[in-house]
Amino acid sequence: MEKIAVIDIGSNSARLVLANILEGGYFVVFDELKENVRLGQDMDWDGYIKPQRIAQTIKTLTMFRRLCDANHVDKIFAYATAAVRKAKNQKSFLDEVAMTCGIKIKVLSIEEQAMLIYQGVINSMDIPKGLIMEMGGGSTNLIYYNRKNIIHYEALQFGSVTLTDLFKNSSDDPLERTAKIEEFISEQLEKVSWFSQIDPDTQFIGVGGAFRNLGRISRMIRKYPVNMAHNYELSMSEFDNIYSNIRKLDLDSTMRIKGLSSGRADIFPSSLAAMKAVLTKFPVETITVSGCGLREGAMFRYAVPGINEKPIQDVLAHSLYTNMKYFDINIEHAEHVYNLCQILFKQLKVLHKLPRTAVRVLKIAALMHDCGMRIKYYNHQLHSHYIILNSNIYGVPHKEIIMAAFVAAGHRKTEFAKDEILRYKDILTQDDVIMIKKLSVILRIAESFDRAQSGVVTNVSCDVLGDSVIVKTETIDNAECSLEVKDALSAAEDFYSAYGKHLEIL
Repeated sequence: MEKIAVIDIGSNSARLVLANILEGGYFVVFDELKENVRLGQDMDWDGYIKPQRIAQTIKTLTMFRRLCDANHVDKIFAYATAAVRKAKNQKSFLDEVAMTCGIKIKVLSIEEQAMLIYQGVINSMDIPKGLIMEMGGGSTNLIYYNRKNIIHYEALQFGSVTLTDLFKNSSDDPLERTAKIEEFISEQLEKVSWFSQIDPDTQFIGVGGAFRNLGRISRMIRKYPVNMAHNYELSMSEFDNIYSNIRKLDLDSTMRIKGLSSGRADIFPSSLAAMKAVLTKFPVETITVSGCGLREGAMFRYAVPGINEKPIQDVLAHSLYTNMKYFDINIEHAEHVYNLCQILFKQLKVLHKLPRTAVRVLKIAALMHDCGMRIKYYNHQLHSHYIILNSNIYGVPHKEIIMAAFVAAGHRKTEFAKDEILRYKDILTQDDVIMIKKLSVILRIAESFDRAQSGVVTNVSCDVLGDSVIVKTETIDNAECSLEVKDALSAAEDFYSAYGKHLEIL
């Protein structure tokens, strides 16, 4: 198995991500490190990276190199962005890093940086039309795309670190400072000719540490029941409430905010002010936080080389197969169970009357239902529930992931779902709970029909007659399938509870 490292040297922090490259075009992160280096701090005075910042960065990169060597990493991809791109002493910095740490850094152009950020987002989110705002320490990148094509991109030469430096002496009043930053960024946006041409149905996507911290604060305020950063949504009213409270605080008070990393406290108000300026020019109802950006874009690019020409078409499927390979799931069995689920879902549509979103929920649950076996076989459905909730499943809203986890938990008879589901009462409606119940029974029957994992049951047909549903099985060469039928009939009681019909299987 090949191992790669991606190092992202920004104006505020340096980050290392280690990933295993799986066969077939997949990758899984297995370690990461982050250090605040503030490479871009105080650069506005003369355009040079300061010696103490270089020393801190080299110390950090030396540590990164040691971790790479300890893990026998095959390739290191190191990228530098705004601070190094603008630095007058860029060459001497790069030479010193190469000589001291043995790491060759590629300085990304504005276009290359925009493309990596875009590839991280578009291959991990199912959002057809979006405006990406990536808030870095030394620049703010705006990327507008539609139908998986970049339409426009722009890099404002100011980020959270440089804005904080620029306005730190402008006023003693925190409210005045953030107001000045808002006004300044608004003036910069006036120079971006295409910004006023963005379609109103475009979704806003936030990338970078500032947005991740914003999402974390929002989740803590809402007491959000799952710790999912990627694809987390918060409303503009939530953003305005958080911003209005934080912008008036002094540094000591800001550092005590729950959910905000201490290394970002001094620059976070500047980040929020810049976000506010953009969101005022481009009014939206919802901010979607992406946990994927430049580093993930680099990993996608290496693991799936074809994305340079064409992004991943089915983000959810690619994400699920990544997890299936990582958790060593019997893919042939999982696919067969999913196919049987689809057949049953269509055959029973007259009874369940579920919306199209149920198809995605069923797909996740069916393909991942056995992932808990990686922990142990006994009660593996409960472990599958946990893994689905805590894995990187891309391309669907959090609600559907939560529902899929409960559907998977129900593929073997258990009382777990009924007790645990109350934790998600602020996310799941009563209709969602009914959907979970109906889909769980479908998955349970489909899994039973491949109980021996031999694919003996190839097709089923369902007849709804009076108070019963008669399921007729088709097998390979009319093979005997008493084991599968007996196992499926154990779900008869739950089938009646979910559908109000008796279950018969021939």
